[in-house]
Amino acid sequence: MVDWDRVEELRSKGWDWDKIAEDPKVGFHPDTSVQESGRALRGLYHRQRSRQRRQGEAPSTPAAPSKEDREKAERKWTLPRIGYLLVPIFGIWFVLAYIVPSPVGLVLPAIPYLALVLVIVAFLLLFGLLRSTKARWSKVYRLTLVTGIVVGLVVSGLIALTGVLFFGCPVLPSSGASEPAGWMSVSVSPWHENGLPTVYYYGATWCPYCSASSWAIWKALTGFGSVPLSSVTFTNSAEDGIPEVVLANAQVSSSYVSFVVSEDTSQVTGTFPSTSNCIEQAYVSAYSGSSIPFVVINGQYVHGGATLIQPNDVSSYTTGTMQTDVSTATGTPWSVVQGQTWWMMAYIAKSNGATPANLATQPYYAGWGNAAIWGSNTQSSVAADLTQVT
Repeated sequence: MVDWDRVEELRSKGWDWDKIAEDPKVGFHPDTSVQESGRALRGLYHRQRSRQRRQGEAPSTPAAPSKEDREKAERKWTLPRIGYLLVPIFGIWFVLAYIVPSPVGLVLPAIPYLALVLVIVAFLLLFGLLRSTKARWSKVYRLTLVTGIVVGLVVSGLIALTGVLFFGCPVLPSSGASEPAGWMSVSVSPWHENGLPTVYYYGATWCPYCSASSWAIWKALTGFGSVPLSSVTFTNSAEDGIPEVVLANAQVSSSYVSFVVSEDTSQVTGTFPSTSNCIEQAYVSAYSGSSIPFVVINGQYVHGGATLIQPNDVSSYTTGTMQTDVSTATGTPWSVVQGQTWWMMAYIAKSNGATPANLATQPYYAGWGNAAIWGSNTQSSVAADLTQVT
């Protein structure tokens, strides 16, 4: 006798009639003359259903899916299961990239890219759970979640190891200690080039904020060596016509500092410069705030997310006036620039081991006493700033 409840159960699982007819629990035994058992069972099933309707009997209800059947269905890659896999992968990657932007966040920065991806996959998971009435917290979903956590840790770890071991990326924290004049200090190894503390400048000639700030950078560098005029260009920014010093090819001859620059000179508004190596990109990704100008001194003092000098403070002067007054440390243009110039000098001096107590014994200190070049307050100003640098 055919077990119609079993037939209903197998039909609910999507079995075809031939397979149902072969199931021994169904108990279908067609005549030997029947060539297509599935077709014969289907015909018998519909006759049985028709007879039940005529007799007013309720059709057999499918049996509830078994635990094995439910887990088999959950193992399919539904939206909830995909979400349970991707959310921990990108969640862990985002957290680690935010905490350690270099090297974990160099492939995809935590803000905004990983954050955006995380929001998308979290929405995918939530949508899948709300859309499916059968989704539940099961063994399959727990295993998928654990797999996502493991994969997230492995992906983040591989990115970090590859960046450090193969590309020489520094390990940078996401934040540091606040310093005066908008600067920040980070507790990392010094960034040296040719054995000297590095001053790194990231900017563009179209950018009016970079243009205004370039005067302080140029003047600070001359306090530790020479910057031949043939290696720089005095011009105006493409945007707003702010007087500027183009530092892209600046040659700094110094025994105390090395100058590294990434400056876009296309004069195309909105074009950011490219970086040359993983160290430069690491600092830009971690601390620039996706804005220019950006300055790093010795890898331990950074100024990002804001300008050094406001464009409006120098916009009324010609490039010639700025060059003359900043060079001789005289006039109103110099009074606008000198504050950040002295702060940069203090950070560079600190990177060379200077303190307020021993500043006067530093070899470069004597050159600051020339009032025709630096003005009478330079030495005391840098010494005063040094007392506030941690």
